[in-house]
Amino acid sequence: MSEDIYDVTIIGGGPIGLFSAFYGGMRQLKVKIIESLPHLGGQLSALYPEKYIYDVAGFPKTKAQDLVDQLVIQAKQFDPTVVLGESVESVVKTDEGDFRLISDKDVHYSKTVLIAAGIGAFTPRRIDHKKAASYEGKNLHYFIKNLQQFADKEICILGGGDSAVDWALMMEPIAKKVNIIHRRERFRAHEASVGDMENSSISIFTPYNLLDIHGDEDRIHAISLQKNDSGETLTIELDELITNYGYVSSLGPIKEWGLKFLKKSIVVNSKMETNIEGIFSAGDIVTFDGKVKLIASGFSDAATAISSIKTYVDPRARQQPQHSTSLFEKIKV
Repeated sequence: MSEDIYDVTIIGGGPIGLFSAFYGGMRQLKVKIIESLPHLGGQLSALYPEKYIYDVAGFPKTKAQDLVDQLVIQAKQFDPTVVLGESVESVVKTDEGDFRLISDKDVHYSKTVLIAAGIGAFTPRRIDHKKAASYEGKNLHYFIKNLQQFADKEICILGGGDSAVDWALMMEPIAKKVNIIHRRERFRAHEASVGDMENSSISIFTPYNLLDIHGDEDRIHAISLQKNDSGETLTIELDELITNYGYVSSLGPIKEWGLKFLKKSIVVNSKMETNIEGIFSAGDIVTFDGKVKLIASGFSDAATAISSIKTYVDPRARQQPQHSTSLFEKIKV
């Protein structure tokens, strides 16, 4: 049994889970990652692998999948055990003080648990139109895997947040025409991105709502819009329709584990400890006073959580590690 008990089992194989695995290796912990998706990378790989990310220190911009690929390489330096396609359904503390994690396929044992599940399971907010479902998988898109499929096409994008604006900017150089439609006058995206879009060739329609979809059995050919303030209508022809109304997330069984929540976030202290001794959490799934939900700040959460786990597993260890250069040299010798 002792050989099967890990020092830390990380629930979630997104960017924060991957960096946690790397840092766990740096601190000489025995690490396992359990990811419900069939691949590592979480939301970055599943929702927008081709999208640029701008707020990771040291990278002026990097594609989401490229960042994931580098995080995987980084984490695998220490050979963590990786389990894909399994969802952890319950976590039970044993009489010995360890944890038994029961998934939909197996049972895992660990001295500690680190929850890095991001926003949880996610599904897109779909178009509320009777015809919309029949065009999914044709030329109505909620996810984008390959940017080149939109080359030389006339594109319409519905949405006003960061994802919608970022997709519009990325497609402008390769598409024949890009239109973006938002129901409000002002966009919710970063100001710099909105400024770039306003200075581009992208056609902006605000404040407009989707009124109707026009197409045959196979494809959408045009959409009708209605302006909110005047009731004016117009029709735009298109080759591809992209919808970015955001996503509905669910934490699923995690909500039933006895953890303290504030809205949809796990409450942690400054050491990333939850209210259950031995369970830690990091990234977008957590909340604490002053929490900023960015990948960059999630990496900091991960380092803090792993250092706290190290002292939990080995009380003689220091919370504050040595510099990474010194640690790496010792581990790799």
